[in-house]
Amino acid sequence: MIRLADVSKRFNGKRPVVALDRITLAIDRGEMVSIVGPSGSGKSTLLNLIGGLDSATAGEVVIDGRKLSGLSDDGLTRVRRDKIGFIFQFFNLLPTLSCLENVSLPLHLRGWPKRKARARAGELLDLVQLGARVDHLPDELSGGERQRVAIARALSIYPPILLADEPTGNLDTATGDGILTLIRDLHARLGATMLIVTHDMTVATSCPRTIVLRDGRLVEDRRR
Repeated sequence: MIRLADVSKRFNGKRPVVALDRITLAIDRGEMVSIVGPSGSGKSTLLNLIGGLDSATAGEVVIDGRKLSGLSDDGLTRVRRDKIGFIFQFFNLLPTLSCLENVSLPLHLRGWPKRKARARAGELLDLVQLGARVDHLPDELSGGERQRVAIARALSIYPPILLADEPTGNLDTATGDGILTLIRDLHARLGATMLIVTHDMTVATSCPRTIVLRDGRLVEDRRR
């Protein structure tokens, strides 16, 4: 499902930085993988390359058989739209939209009729146990509830790949544990390929596979 071949990412400036250095990696369909390492090790950069949010300086990123380097901007947009759901640490919900509107927004952008999009959004909010909060604004929710809305939005197209960047990093321990349980349940139910960038070793060790980065290099790839 995800293949990286000798991928490097360099940021140029007064002091050029090699964020990723010759990463070769294969992740099969349906795997649940954590990505760990010290701050600055390249974790989020790796996730951004896989998600098509940034491009590699060298090497090749292949998503479900498609080389990202050969795609136009429109092609990359279609891959992100059709293949990938993103879960962010800080939720990235639109504050003026209700829970239902936030979750249905990606479907409206895909041209879904309003009634169909709202029905799917309602189903997903039920799935993350927020069916009673569909009309609430993000500011009226707890941190854990906002993350559940963000997860529901990421699932709106039932993407084959889910990318989560520190999904519990902005939450207290008890709430983070609840989000982790939800993510594991959704993975088991939907069978999506899931990558989780995390500093939380509880999150990392809950995944059957852990990739360790250090100084932009892949230093360990362990399975349980």
